Amino acid sequence: MPSSMRKIISFLLLVNLYTIGYTQFIKGTILDQNTHTKIIFASVYFNGTFVGTYTDQNGYFELDISKNLSMPLTISALGYYSVTLTNFITDKSYLIYLTPKIYELKEIVITGKANSFERKTNFNIFKIEFLGATLNAMSCHITNEDDIILTYNPDNDTLKAFSSNPILINNKALGYNIIYYLDKFEFCWSTNYLLIKGNCIFKEDSTNKNSQQKRFERRRESTFFGSRMHFFRALWENNLDSAGFTVKDSANVRLSYDKYVIQTDSIVGSDHLKYLKYHGILFVAYNTKLPKSRIMMLKEYIYFDKDGFFDPLGISWQGEMARQRIGDLLPFEYKPK
Repeated sequence: MPSSMRKIISFLLLVNLYTIGYTQFIKGTILDQNTHTKIIFASVYFNGTFVGTYTDQNGYFELDISKNLSMPLTISALGYYSVTLTNFITDKSYLIYLTPKIYELKEIVITGKANSFERKTNFNIFKIEFLGATLNAMSCHITNEDDIILTYNPDNDTLKAFSSNPILINNKALGYNIIYYLDKFEFCWSTNYLLIKGNCIFKEDSTNKNSQQKRFERRRESTFFGSRMHFFRALWENNLDSAGFTVKDSANVRLSYDKYVIQTDSIVGSDHLKYLKYHGILFVAYNTKLPKSRIMMLKEYIYFDKDGFFDPLGISWQGEMARQRIGDLLPFEYKPK
């Protein structure tokens, strides 16, 4: 195995922490980076899943990670930037420090009191870019809109959004409640540049009625097929063809699997690890002859797993798959019937 791959493996969450029977746990204490005070009610979770817990009155947590060994762990709290952990040592209780969110608002703050029309107009732009413009996104409702601060910089034509509290989203199309910890949002009109950085945890909407479940299942299936999650699950299984996907290069030539996927030998805690590695743009088609989505690699290696998880900071999406935003997210536990 190349030394560069060995270095990558060393940074992944693929070790046994402490074991009770066949259950594996991670434990630790969450502290303020500046004051070292313990942070109570901080969220400890796997991004994009139902799996998570909260710290107690002493800032302490324990979490069963048995079913999510291949995923990094996220820690978030009110008023703090999130931290993602990918490297663990066996039999160790962790001290994890969070950095407080301090905004230097040099841009124009768009408040509801100063100009309600301007606030409404810019908030609608934020929702379209953040949630998306699909049918699912249009059925999403942000229940704490007033917690979101919008700023605009006329010098670079950029809209930014901040929130000390997590953004609470009710997705009425898919039947989920989403708690989204937003770390960064930037959108530039002139260049169409968009950056969304954050993490989320899912909850089933407890207000849903049994009569609605079949409708949710249909919408979830329709959302899943052709999605980024569907693509990476098919990529893991090496069955892109049967799943309806085709991957081509810039010359419209179909690429063989080994041209852009690297697989390691099996290791403890996982069968093997897989990575995307390609110099150039990957063109992805789903049930069409012409590719409608493009993958631009921002890192040399992009880790992904069998549940469809991938390093979100390692890829820039363009085309059809880029339209899938927060309103089209499915939890990694989701399996189409």
